[in-house]
Amino acid sequence: MIVWAYDTPLGCLFGGSGPGNKEATYAKVGLTYNLLLRTPLNNQTLRSQIMTDNTATPNAFTPGSVMSFQNMSPQLGERVYVDPTARIIGDIHIGADSSIWPFVAARGDMHRIQIGERTSIQDNTVLHITHKGPFNPEGWPLTIGDDVTVGHSATLHGCTIGNRVLVGIGSIVLDGAVVEDDVVIGAGTLVPPGKRLESGYLYVGSPCKQARPLSEKEMNYFTYSATNYVKLKDQYLAEAEQTIPSHQT
Repeated sequence: MIVWAYDTPLGCLFGGSGPGNKEATYAKVGLTYNLLLRTPLNNQTLRSQIMTDNTATPNAFTPGSVMSFQNMSPQLGERVYVDPTARIIGDIHIGADSSIWPFVAARGDMHRIQIGERTSIQDNTVLHITHKGPFNPEGWPLTIGDDVTVGHSATLHGCTIGNRVLVGIGSIVLDGAVVEDDVVIGAGTLVPPGKRLESGYLYVGSPCKQARPLSEKEMNYFTYSATNYVKLKDQYLAEAEQTIPSHQT
């Protein structure tokens, strides 16, 4: 797979299959190549290139460093935003209207990562899995549901996050942990391996403890936060599209 970096104010990146520009600069990155294009192509051309590249998901925009690994390529739903500084690698599926923010590292290299719809993964978050092997025959994939807000610098490793969950800044959720729907994980919380967090509660501490039931206001915040980040990523995508001039042949 080839990832194209366009010289726009956002520096957005788009999946594609050929340079289309004589001034392209090549830099090998793992199993992909980044091409810095000084003259962007228009959106229709991008669509055609993505549609003809069988390693890329057909999308109006696929911004971000989206990289194949071991013949597995990330699959992005409609209107997904991936920041150009993020790294999205391997067997990863991201649902419609979700967003991946600056310096996120998501590696679906030895197992799969599934991210639902309208979910935001915020700056510096690490997403990874546990491989299948003699100590864990099935491994642990990473599954994140719909309408989830993952705060800055969180680490989610081989766990399951339900729908409408708020993962606080700097929290760590480890292998085999299950977070049910409608849960708040406080900032800096450690969720140990195999721990199950019950729906409708706030959890805090290291290791985490159930603190109290969530209020009605807190329960309503889940969809508010998700909707807010959908609007924000739409603004980023709109600005990126406005910076792409028509290609002159």
